[in-house]
Amino acid sequence: MINNLSIYLASASPRRRELLQQIHVKYEVLLLRTEHGRNGVDETPEKGESPETYVQRIAQNKAEAGWKAVLGRHLPKRVVLAADTMVSLEGEILGKPDSREHAESMLKKLSGKTHQVLTCVAVAFDEKVEMLLSTSTVTFAVLSESEIKHYIMTGEPLDKAGGYAIQGIAAAFITRIEGSYSGVMGLPLYETVQLLKKYEGNVLS
Repeated sequence: MINNLSIYLASASPRRRELLQQIHVKYEVLLLRTEHGRNGVDETPEKGESPETYVQRIAQNKAEAGWKAVLGRHLPKRVVLAADTMVSLEGEILGKPDSREHAESMLKKLSGKTHQVLTCVAVAFDEKVEMLLSTSTVTFAVLSESEIKHYIMTGEPLDKAGGYAIQGIAAAFITRIEGSYSGVMGLPLYETVQLLKKYEGNVLS
């Protein structure tokens, strides 16, 4: 689908790697380890920041950090792809839970309600960053306390935006989805391809 293009993926997410493999994009994982964590970016929301502004800011920062790493490590210059995913429930930003108790709190909030999943894809090359935002709407069934506790015991909710993984056990909780399934997973493939097509046919070495 994307010919003659090899990119850097500025993400440690195995789901994003799987999705790039699905559309046959050649990539090399670019790990960004700093005092802010493995992404090299402080993901703390700013006061009064909207979910849309937040997810775009973080994706842009990740892409820029990736490009700086390419230059700083004297790596071959290639497109850097980054993304950020977050869950928004009635305007509240739900990121990744930092504990089982935090995950339980998130799942209780999502139970029986409709929320939005926002994923921003950002591409950096030659100091330029381009972005596209994908917004999907997901509706959860009402979850019992035992269902939530059992799900948390699997370990799946940890390190997932909103405390759940649509490609895993949590698929059984979802009654309706409108938008991009791959976007809810963490990398909307339509938007990703639209950005990468701009570099198609250019061998970046």
